[in-house]
Amino acid sequence: MKTVIALLFTFIGFSSYAQANLDDYKYIIVPKKFDAFKNVNEHQTSTLVKFLFTGKGFTTVYDDQLPEDLKFNRCLGVVADLQDDSSMFSTKTIINLIDCNDNVVFSTMKGISKKKQYKEAYSEAIRESMRSFNGMNYTYSAKNEKEGPVTVNFKNDVKKLDESKAAAILKTEKAKEEETATKRTAVISEQTEQTQYFNDRTPVTSNIKKAAPVTPVLKNVEVNKPVVQDIWYAQATETGYQLVDSSPKIRMTLMKSSADNVFMAKTDTKNGMVYQNEGKWVFEYYENDKLVQKELNIKF
Repeated sequence: MKTVIALLFTFIGFSSYAQANLDDYKYIIVPKKFDAFKNVNEHQTSTLVKFLFTGKGFTTVYDDQLPEDLKFNRCLGVVADLQDDSSMFSTKTIINLIDCNDNVVFSTMKGISKKKQYKEAYSEAIRESMRSFNGMNYTYSAKNEKEGPVTVNFKNDVKKLDESKAAAILKTEKAKEEETATKRTAVISEQTEQTQYFNDRTPVTSNIKKAAPVTPVLKNVEVNKPVVQDIWYAQATETGYQLVDSSPKIRMTLMKSSADNVFMAKTDTKNGMVYQNEGKWVFEYYENDKLVQKELNIKF
């Protein structure tokens, strides 16, 4: 009995420690190609990991779609790395979260599946690994946000020195100021007719050209904006909702998942998922090996 209680307290302590660690990070970064695989989103592992982290309440982004603050401060996020320990008879996965210093800050339990089809096996194993985040009330603490510059003022420190030392310091500072002013004057005097006059205000033609737009790393991602008039109305069903247009015609079926605002979606020709991102509903699915993200106009 004492052993069981000790193990229980150890588990609770570890969960609290992991919670505190993950609260320090604003983003979960999901690679579109894990190191364990040869192809992008092989067996749909990347989309599944992103989908599950989003369902757990984390702000999840792909590695080639980083927001501006994460681009300038890489330590705001951790990378979700899929560790594949599969054997001949079973598929085994662990998800490691790695910070900007290549330190593993969290590792999930090992998910195991004995299914024969790769896609089904990895799906079951990854979902099993993600159970490690159940009950974790994640809240970003903003600990890794960059702080503003610190200004240090030594003005009053001169009062602590005797007069001779204070005079010497002031003389040195004055000499530095005069030297800086002399350098600035020298730079101005170097202007010649071959360059331009210092007082000439005539605009100089710039040779700076507008940079060409950067093409995303993953070229087969297509984002479609909704037509304003194309409004779909949500009607509740036993398993979720059906979306109908104004005719009315059923355009899509939504089935509830274990996460809020995340649904498994199905049309007559496509299967995917619908989730809410920054107040907008997005239908994400694959079409001819191309990941498509289509924005929907849904009225609940």
